[in-house]
Amino acid sequence: MHLIDFTIFIVFTLGVVVFGCSFFKKGSSADEFTSAGHSIPGWVVGMSIFATYVSSISYIGYPGKAFASNWNAFVFSLSIPIASYFAAKYFVPFYRHSGSVSAYTFLEEKFGAWARLYASACYLLTQVARMGSILYLLAVPMYILMGWNLHAVIILTSIGIIIYSMLGGLKAVIWADAIQGIILIGGAIVCLGILMFSMPEGPMQTFELAANAPDGNKFSLGSLGSDLTTSTFWVCLVYGIFINLQNYGIDQNYVQRYHAAKTDRDAKFSALFGGYLFIPVSALFFLIGSALYSYYAAGVAELPAEIAQKPDYVFPYFIVNGLPVGLRGLLIASIFAAGMSTVSTSVTSAATIILTDYVRPLTSKSNQSPSRELFILRLSSVVVGILGIIVAIAMLSVESIIDAWWTLSSIFSGGMLGLFLLGCMPRRISRTGALVGCLCGVAVIAWISLAGLWNLPGPHLHEYLAIVLGTCTIFCTGFLLTFLLNKKS
Repeated sequence: MHLIDFTIFIVFTLGVVVFGCSFFKKGSSADEFTSAGHSIPGWVVGMSIFATYVSSISYIGYPGKAFASNWNAFVFSLSIPIASYFAAKYFVPFYRHSGSVSAYTFLEEKFGAWARLYASACYLLTQVARMGSILYLLAVPMYILMGWNLHAVIILTSIGIIIYSMLGGLKAVIWADAIQGIILIGGAIVCLGILMFSMPEGPMQTFELAANAPDGNKFSLGSLGSDLTTSTFWVCLVYGIFINLQNYGIDQNYVQRYHAAKTDRDAKFSALFGGYLFIPVSALFFLIGSALYSYYAAGVAELPAEIAQKPDYVFPYFIVNGLPVGLRGLLIASIFAAGMSTVSTSVTSAATIILTDYVRPLTSKSNQSPSRELFILRLSSVVVGILGIIVAIAMLSVESIIDAWWTLSSIFSGGMLGLFLLGCMPRRISRTGALVGCLCGVAVIAWISLAGLWNLPGPHLHEYLAIVLGTCTIFCTGFLLTFLLNKKS
């Protein structure tokens, strides 16, 4: 790695940590830590939502997916407008006036403490899995660039993120996210331009080669068939609708940002702006993956066989060997920007849930001092960060990080949305119906997740459908059981 590239990368990374730490205030409160004092402009919150969406999973995983197969995963992005609309119209006003920064207090009011604990536990598992996936993808470029030990990069990067998340709270996270979001978009645009204008016959050759690849059209959005065992267009679209409704409706990352905005109008704007911006930017990442295929297929450069077999390594390899000095450091900084913004968000939101959903209910009001709560938030940030490191190290053996993350996300969070939808019903759902529905949903999710692994009898559905069928099972069971109990009484 050239000294200029290394300097750009180090200055940026340390700059983000120092910038985040600059929001530290000695007399800060738990409310300031968890909701930024309700003082952030709408466009900044929107950029933060966008940066949380992007992460290193998008920056490296999407190009790797398009390089190895096609644009099937882009269908996920096409479902975001649906979730953004519902968020701006219903979710934002609901949470802004709920009186609690936790997304799961609402569930306790409807169904009891078990519902809040179940949903918050699912959320914490999802965030730890997400942090592990992203920390792994942060380490890959440095391994390819400089041969640095993957374990060491994961640990050192995590320490920096934990420090500014722990000291600066949500305000530091949101402002850092906004800056990182701008940098990562700029880096991706520059990289795509270099790829396309390096083609021997001009930029249009990128599309010709990718569209006529021997293993199929690289721009294909997937099969339009009805097969539920593979990632078809419809499986990916339905998965995207459910997971994005969950993100906007019951994900603590987003709920805290709704609270952080100055006004209701700012909060609604942030939900729409952050979601819609992700669509063209995710298309940009998939186009980079297709361009990488054409770049190497045209013989502009040679791709080692061991790199070609690991799609997540292809884009970092190109950054190392295909970009000029200076731009290489910018792209590495962009990847770190994407990952650091998402990990810091997960750290802060998970710490908030530990305080609001586990510590406060078990602590008497006489022991709930502001200083004690702030200490718990910071200690929780450290614990969650350590768990993320452990998962990241375990992720080193996976073949496609985006497949691993989407599968874990679907399994861990499969029941949250169904429970939330039951709570939103205008007619009150019985607590018994909700509990039985939740148990049935967990059983369905477990069956879908383990059927193929353990070769269980019955159809083996794609893991992405765990959240779809789990949600539908919880909602339908809870609703029907409530109807039957009311009819009987």
